[in-house]
Amino acid sequence: MVNVLLTGFEPFDKDAINPSWEAVRSLDGWRLEGATVHARRISCVFGAALRELDAAIDELRPQLVIGVGQAGGRSEITPERVAINMDDGRICDNAGCQPIDEPVVAGAPVGYFSSLPIKAIVRDLRAAGIPAAVSNSAGTFVCNHLFFGLMHRIATRPVHGMRGGFIHIPYLPEQATRLPGAPSMSLDAVIAALRIAVATSIEVREDLRETGGQLH
Repeated sequence: MVNVLLTGFEPFDKDAINPSWEAVRSLDGWRLEGATVHARRISCVFGAALRELDAAIDELRPQLVIGVGQAGGRSEITPERVAINMDDGRICDNAGCQPIDEPVVAGAPVGYFSSLPIKAIVRDLRAAGIPAAVSNSAGTFVCNHLFFGLMHRIATRPVHGMRGGFIHIPYLPEQATRLPGAPSMSLDAVIAALRIAVATSIEVREDLRETGGQLH
C-alpha cells in the first residue's frame, strides 16, 4: 500500500479559513490505485511547520508528499517548480515571527526543484477544465519554507522512493467577497484538482517536456 501525505495550512493573517486545509482534509482517507491519502494540518509558523512535516513523514513513511497552500490573487491551480532557501516574511507568521533574509536551512543548497510531474499535472488539470499553470515562485513565506524543508528532507533523509512538491491554490469565493476583484475558485473545483494532481503524480514518473515558462 502506498501512502500519500497531503498537507494544508491553518488560517493566517486574521482570516477565518485557509482553503488549503479545507480542500486537503476532504481527501483524508481517499483511496486510489493502491494508494491511501492522509491529510495533515500544518501550523503557519516558521520552524514549527517543518517539525510537524517531519513528524508526519516519520509516522506515515509516504511515497508521495504534496504540500498545499493559499496563494491569494492567483486565479489558477499552480504547481510550484522550485523552492528557495530563503525566509523573508512580508507579514508575521501566526507566532508573531517575521524572519528577514534568513535561510530555511543554514548551509543547505540555494534551491531544490520539485520532484512532482508539474507539467503533466497542469496538462491534466486543463484537460479537466480546471485553470492551471506552472509557477516559478512559491514566495518567501511559510509555504516556501515548508516546500524547501520537504525537498531538503527528501535530499538528505529520504523515505525510499519518496517524491514531493508543492501546489498553490486560489482563494475560495467566500474569501474573495471581502476582497473586490480578487479571483477565486470553488472548493469543489480545488478538491477535484487535488485528486487529479495526486493521480497524475502516482502515474507519471517522467514529466512532460513542453513549454511551461514565463516571460517575467
